[in-house]
Amino acid sequence: MIAQTLAPPEQIVQLSGISWQTYETLLAEIGDRQIRLTYNRGNLEIMVPSPEHELYKKVMGRFVETLAEELELNIAPRGSTTFKRPELSGAEPDECFYIQNLSAIKGKKRIDMTQDPPPDLVVEIDITSRSQNTLQVYADLGVPEVWIYNGSRLRINRLENGEYVEGDRSLAFPSLPILEIVRFLEQAETMDYLELVKAFRNWVKSQIQQNP
Repeated sequence: MIAQTLAPPEQIVQLSGISWQTYETLLAEIGDRQIRLTYNRGNLEIMVPSPEHELYKKVMGRFVETLAEELELNIAPRGSTTFKRPELSGAEPDECFYIQNLSAIKGKKRIDMTQDPPPDLVVEIDITSRSQNTLQVYADLGVPEVWIYNGSRLRINRLENGEYVEGDRSLAFPSLPILEIVRFLEQAETMDYLELVKAFRNWVKSQIQQNP
């Protein structure tokens, strides 16, 4: 099957020389609107996600939850929660999950990055080659693992000594060949959503049986 390239988002604007206060003000003004802000050392990116972006975001999030279910792991999804390192970086992931550090945030309605750990896994749909800037933000936040899917390729990035190193194994799910998720993602636009999740679940079960 030929991988399909995702359509670009409706709008993406990049600004430089933006103060942290301006970023905070915009976050407050935007509220729950479908607009995403990423702040990195004075550089601000404003993005309105496309329908394709939102589809793959949803599918990837469901896949992570399915992995956890079949491996009998407790996780806490935190979606596009805004994570900030004051005066330096801030981002709203496409999807994020607490797994290894679940106990540290259990029961909390608010996450304070000055006291609480970052999510263990962030998932990003990157269709505009913006991942390097995004990875710098997540490195500043100390996120151990970031998955990035660009419409044809999935990258597993693991934080080592303050920088991300690409690899073929996940910290969150080390026993499974996570990169093989791509063949399911390639069917996301043509296959019924629940049928796709069912097929993915069956694949996860077969992998667990092969690697008990």
